[in-house]
Amino acid sequence: MWDLPDYDDHEIVHFIRDIDSGLSAIIALHSTHLGPAGGGTRFWHYADKMGAVKDVLRLSRGMSYKNAMAGLPMGGGKAVILADDSRTKTPEMLEAFGRAVEGLGGKYVTAEDVGISVADMLEVAKQTSYVSGLPAQGDHAGGDPGPFTAFGIFLGIRAAVRHKLDRDSMDGVHVAIQGTGSVGGRLARLLAEDGAKLTLADINDDAANDLAAELGGETASTDEIMGVDCDVFSPNALGGILDDASIAALQAPIVAGGANNQLARPEHGRVLAERDILYAPDYVINAGGIISVAHEYFAKTEGREADVSDVRERIGEIPDRLVSIWEEAKDSGLTSAEVADKRAQTLIGRG
Repeated sequence: MWDLPDYDDHEIVHFIRDIDSGLSAIIALHSTHLGPAGGGTRFWHYADKMGAVKDVLRLSRGMSYKNAMAGLPMGGGKAVILADDSRTKTPEMLEAFGRAVEGLGGKYVTAEDVGISVADMLEVAKQTSYVSGLPAQGDHAGGDPGPFTAFGIFLGIRAAVRHKLDRDSMDGVHVAIQGTGSVGGRLARLLAEDGAKLTLADINDDAANDLAAELGGETASTDEIMGVDCDVFSPNALGGILDDASIAALQAPIVAGGANNQLARPEHGRVLAERDILYAPDYVINAGGIISVAHEYFAKTEGREADVSDVRERIGEIPDRLVSIWEEAKDSGLTSAEVADKRAQTLIGRG
């Protein structure tokens, strides 16, 4: 375990098995330097169980960096629930997971991620108070963090277009979106409202086709989307998609999207830079969701509700943060990914 490339001095890695419910899960806490480790729970079928280990380690480290760069008083953690071939998910399984979270005594605060809904989090919350992303009333922050993630990515794309293309409007800007689920679909709607031209791709062809018809966009296959000639390529599905071959195929001067761990390996940030492609570090641009989750959680611990306007104000800081990273990268000769990593590592005491 310690020799895995992505282990990166994780503080704690828990392997969880509950025989009665059938739960198999991993909780990884990368850093609690800034506070309790915050990060969602992913429900996913891994053909190779070691793939689950690698995934949770990368995601956990990404949350350390994301929370630090967003200025949140939280460390970084993540959990994965290993789904079987049938993707079986039961209340008993989720409650068992909640007991595992409770057993960490507040070191880990969880919320929704891929494959987990607000309803699932309510089941988890029956066994632990260390849960966020729960339903909220009125103008209070809470519930599905996806809309906040999409809003932050939208603001980041506008900043990237302004910085790289010197365009103050998204009118006519061509954005190719990979993944039209909870985050990508909402992002597409925000961009369409702002006048962008869209090309959409998703593993669910029908969903992509329906959304494109609704928004007046076009579709491409999942194999073709990274080679679309466009202004912005926006990855919003799973990570590890930017490698030597895919970067060589890109026909976009900007990569900015919500997928976690977009770079297959750290050196691929340099490959992007060598092609003069502006890259928005994923854990900086996609921090809107965890900003909402953190505000909700800490407000709850203080006996109050989190205000949505405060969340949106904090998300509004994402564009300036990205511009600062891009400017330092230009001045220093580092890549934007390297600049972001160095800043985050310093913030969590590992600079």
